[in-house]
Amino acid sequence: MARLPTTFIPHGGGPWPLLPVASDPGYVALTRHLGALAKATAAAKALLIVSAHWEEDVPTVTTADRGGLVFDYYNFPAHTYDVAWRPPGDPQLAARVRALLTGAGIASADAPDRGLDHGVFVPGMVGWPKADVPVVQLSMVKGLDPATHLAIGRALAPLRDEGVFLLGSGMSYHNLRALFRGSPTMAQDATRFDAWMREAVGRPRPARDAALTAWAEAPSARAAHPREEHLMPLHVVAGAAGDDPVSTPYRNLLHGASVSSVHFGTPVPTVATVAG
Repeated sequence: MARLPTTFIPHGGGPWPLLPVASDPGYVALTRHLGALAKATAAAKALLIVSAHWEEDVPTVTTADRGGLVFDYYNFPAHTYDVAWRPPGDPQLAARVRALLTGAGIASADAPDRGLDHGVFVPGMVGWPKADVPVVQLSMVKGLDPATHLAIGRALAPLRDEGVFLLGSGMSYHNLRALFRGSPTMAQDATRFDAWMREAVGRPRPARDAALTAWAEAPSARAAHPREEHLMPLHVVAGAAGDDPVSTPYRNLLHGASVSSVHFGTPVPTVATVAG
């Protein structure tokens, strides 16, 4: 099997596919992007997804044959909590993830009773609506240390040659207070950090890892990420990327903030770009 790509995506705001905001240009483009990713990885036997919405003491994997969903968003209409998307799990993949982590000297754990949070099922229901591809979710590690998450990605890189699509689900801008309060610098901060991110991931691997490790020194870094949980899935993806070519096939405005995806491997179509 040819090596599958690995991608960091913006998962958007809450249950956006079930809301009127889904018709906004940025979300229309995100829908197209997720569809393009699904088409490009149609040969994948499973998805391994790292979401911004799950942290544990050690990297932890879901192991259920078919689990439920975790509705970790609040104050949305009732119909957004009635989601039928239920992909199968993959206990064998979960065991393989743990074996790779053990081989790299990284302790890990199982989560047999945990469902998939909205960082998984929201992009999943858009890109893979039939829910016919097995999905395993991998947690981040509390403390959100950049080097730790790069190391996790490096340990999991062999999965890309084993038919697994490794997907990081977060946002390149995530400052909800600035968004909700209409901060006058929000758009500028998002654009500055997003531009830095796109440049940093394009560096050769040692320089890329160094830049991502020191991400908090980037322009508008803490304005874009007061807390970095929505950025760390990128570090896992970048760690697994090796020396594969990088592209940013999605760059657009979501709720007025410039956000991008980062894709390593065989390119996928670029969707309409409206962000600066």
